[in-house]
Amino acid sequence: QVELVESGGGLVQAGDSLRLSCAASGRTFSSYVMAWFRQRPGKGREFVAAITPGGGDRRYGDSVKGRAAISRDSTKNTVYLQLPSLKAEDAAVYYCAADSDSSFRGTFLRYYTYWGQGTQVTVSS
Repeated sequence: QVELVESGGGLVQAGDSLRLSCAASGRTFSSYVMAWFRQRPGKGREFVAAITPGGGDRRYGDSVKGRAAISRDSTKNTVYLQLPSLKAEDAAVYYCAADSDSSFRGTFLRYYTYWGQGTQVTVSS
Protein backbone atom coordinates (compact mmCIF):
# COMPACT_ATOMS: atom_id res chain seq x y z
CA GLN A 1 0.00 0.00 0.00
CA VAL A 2 1.22 3.47 -0.90
CA GLU A 3 -0.14 6.71 0.49
CA LEU A 4 0.52 9.92 -1.40
CA VAL A 5 0.26 13.43 0.03
CA GLU A 6 0.67 16.48 -2.19
CA SER A 7 1.73 19.93 -1.04
CA GLY A 8 2.97 23.21 -2.46
CA GLY A 9 -0.13 24.48 -4.16
CA GLY A 10 -1.65 27.87 -3.54
CA LEU A 11 -2.40 31.24 -5.07
CA VAL A 12 0.32 32.58 -7.34
CA GLN A 13 0.60 35.29 -9.95
CA ALA A 14 1.00 34.64 -13.65
CA GLY A 15 4.68 34.38 -14.46
CA ASP A 16 5.61 33.03 -11.02
CA SER A 17 7.15 29.63 -10.41
CA LEU A 18 5.87 26.87 -8.19
CA ARG A 19 7.22 23.58 -6.93
CA LEU A 20 4.78 20.88 -5.96
CA SER A 21 5.79 18.02 -3.72
CA CYS A 22 4.35 14.56 -3.25
CA ALA A 23 5.41 12.61 -0.20
CA ALA A 24 4.92 8.86 -0.43
CA SER A 25 4.72 6.29 2.30
CA GLY A 26 5.64 2.68 1.77
CA ARG A 27 8.85 0.84 1.13
CA THR A 28 8.16 0.28 -2.55
CA PHE A 29 8.16 3.95 -3.59
CA SER A 30 11.58 3.62 -5.15
CA SER A 31 10.36 0.94 -7.56
CA TYR A 32 7.25 2.77 -8.82
CA VAL A 33 6.70 5.08 -11.74
CA MET A 34 5.50 8.36 -10.27
CA ALA A 35 3.37 10.88 -12.12
CA TRP A 36 1.52 14.15 -11.90
CA PHE A 37 -1.90 14.77 -13.37
CA ARG A 38 -4.07 17.85 -13.20
CA GLN A 39 -7.73 18.64 -13.49
CA ARG A 40 -8.85 22.05 -14.61
CA PRO A 41 -12.36 23.31 -13.87
CA GLY A 42 -14.90 21.53 -16.03
CA LYS A 43 -12.25 19.28 -17.61
CA GLY A 44 -11.11 15.71 -17.23
CA ARG A 45 -7.92 14.71 -15.49
CA GLU A 46 -4.94 15.18 -17.80
CA PHE A 47 -1.42 13.82 -17.73
CA VAL A 48 1.28 16.32 -16.78
CA ALA A 49 4.50 14.38 -16.19
CA ALA A 50 5.95 11.03 -15.12
CA ILE A 51 9.29 9.71 -13.96
CA THR A 52 10.63 6.16 -13.75
CA PRO A 53 12.20 4.77 -10.57
CA GLY A 54 15.77 5.67 -11.47
CA GLY A 55 14.81 8.98 -13.03
CA GLY A 56 16.21 8.01 -16.40
CA ASP A 57 12.92 8.28 -18.26
CA ARG A 58 10.83 11.42 -17.85
CA ARG A 59 7.71 12.13 -19.86
CA TYR A 60 5.67 15.30 -20.18
CA GLY A 61 2.24 16.20 -21.41
CA ASP A 62 1.96 18.55 -24.36
CA SER A 63 0.59 21.35 -22.21
CA VAL A 64 3.79 21.58 -20.11
CA LYS A 65 6.44 20.10 -22.38
CA GLY A 66 9.55 22.27 -22.45
CA ARG A 67 8.44 24.13 -19.35
CA ALA A 68 7.85 21.78 -16.42
CA ALA A 69 10.36 19.52 -14.70
CA ILE A 70 9.65 16.37 -12.74
CA SER A 71 12.17 14.91 -10.31
CA ARG A 72 12.29 12.51 -7.40
CA ASP A 73 14.33 12.01 -4.26
CA SER A 74 14.23 8.41 -3.10
CA THR A 75 15.95 9.26 0.18
CA LYS A 76 12.93 11.40 1.02
CA ASN A 77 10.31 9.28 -0.76
CA THR A 78 9.24 12.44 -2.55
CA VAL A 79 8.51 13.42 -6.13
CA TYR A 80 8.50 17.02 -7.28
CA LEU A 81 6.98 19.03 -10.09
CA GLN A 82 8.59 22.34 -10.93
CA LEU A 83 6.32 24.71 -12.84
CA PRO A 84 7.97 27.92 -14.03
CA SER A 85 6.30 30.82 -15.79
CA LEU A 86 2.81 29.90 -14.67
CA LYS A 87 -0.08 30.77 -16.94
CA ALA A 88 -3.77 31.13 -16.24
CA GLU A 89 -4.36 27.77 -17.93
CA ASP A 90 -2.09 26.07 -15.39
CA ALA A 91 -4.70 26.67 -12.70
CA ALA A 92 -5.95 23.25 -11.64
CA VAL A 93 -5.99 20.65 -8.93
CA TYR A 94 -2.74 18.74 -9.24
CA TYR A 95 -2.67 15.06 -8.33
CA CYS A 96 0.23 12.78 -7.61
CA ALA A 97 -0.09 9.19 -8.77
CA ALA A 98 1.91 5.97 -8.60
CA ASP A 99 2.09 3.06 -11.01
CA SER A 100 3.42 -0.15 -9.48
CA ASP A 101 5.13 -0.96 -12.76
CA SER A 102 8.77 0.11 -12.95
CA SER A 103 8.57 1.19 -16.60
CA PHE A 104 6.52 3.98 -18.08
CA ARG A 105 3.37 2.39 -19.53
CA GLY A 106 1.48 5.44 -20.66
CA THR A 107 -0.76 8.29 -19.64
CA PHE A 108 -4.02 6.48 -19.03
CA LEU A 109 -5.41 6.98 -15.56
CA ARG A 110 -6.07 3.27 -15.17
CA TYR A 111 -2.35 2.52 -15.12
CA TYR A 112 -1.96 4.40 -11.86
CA THR A 113 -3.06 2.46 -8.82
CA TYR A 114 -2.45 5.03 -6.10
CA TRP A 115 -3.57 8.64 -6.00
CA GLY A 116 -3.18 11.57 -3.67
CA GLN A 117 -5.97 13.91 -2.65
CA GLY A 118 -4.69 16.75 -4.81
CA THR A 119 -3.39 20.25 -4.23
CA GLN A 120 -5.03 23.34 -5.70
CA VAL A 121 -3.03 25.76 -7.82
CA THR A 122 -4.70 29.10 -8.54
CA VAL A 123 -3.09 31.58 -10.93
CA SER A 124 -4.04 35.24 -10.82
CA SER A 125 -3.34 37.60 -13.69
